[in-house]
Amino acid sequence: MNKLLWGIAAGIALLIFWPTAPKDYGAGVVASLAPLQQNLSLSSFKQKDYQITPVASFYIKAKVLDRENYYFGREADLSPVDFVLGWGPMSDQDVLSHISISQRNRWYYWKTDEWIISRKAIENSSANMHMIPSNDSVASALKQVKQGDVITLSGKLVNVKGQDGWQWNSSLSRNDTGDGACELIWVESVRVH
Repeated sequence: MNKLLWGIAAGIALLIFWPTAPKDYGAGVVASLAPLQQNLSLSSFKQKDYQITPVASFYIKAKVLDRENYYFGREADLSPVDFVLGWGPMSDQDVLSHISISQRNRWYYWKTDEWIISRKAIENSSANMHMIPSNDSVASALKQVKQGDVITLSGKLVNVKGQDGWQWNSSLSRNDTGDGACELIWVESVRVH
């Protein structure tokens, strides 16, 4: 009986933790448009112990190039996951097969030995985005998103301020790189295609 229970537990663990192959959307661009945003002038609101100020509405359809969950640190208190998202040429599997993508410590890294598209095209058609779920339903949906999925996200780009003066601000440009270049998204809806 004990062995049976261990066998069932092991089977469940395999189903939960076994990596699944990314969906195959085929060759070609699968998310052609750049993210859409429009500046806003809305009042800030409180979430946990933070003041959140929406600065732009935000909509994106993109391919998930990588994802990283975060459990520790101040940022994880608000944003438990980052997605590296690609659109335009960075949503084309033929292009992506020549680019190595990774994430670490809230940063996104890429490397290529074969320049299928320009550096500028890579940097302007992909970004690391920090996800702040607006509610439990969105948090649950974000957890289901896998590398390789094509998703639609909508919400607000936000700036965050802690009671002690700590700040975390969203980028408002897709043309920036380096520190401060990530989008900080108050996610109101997410859908996998």
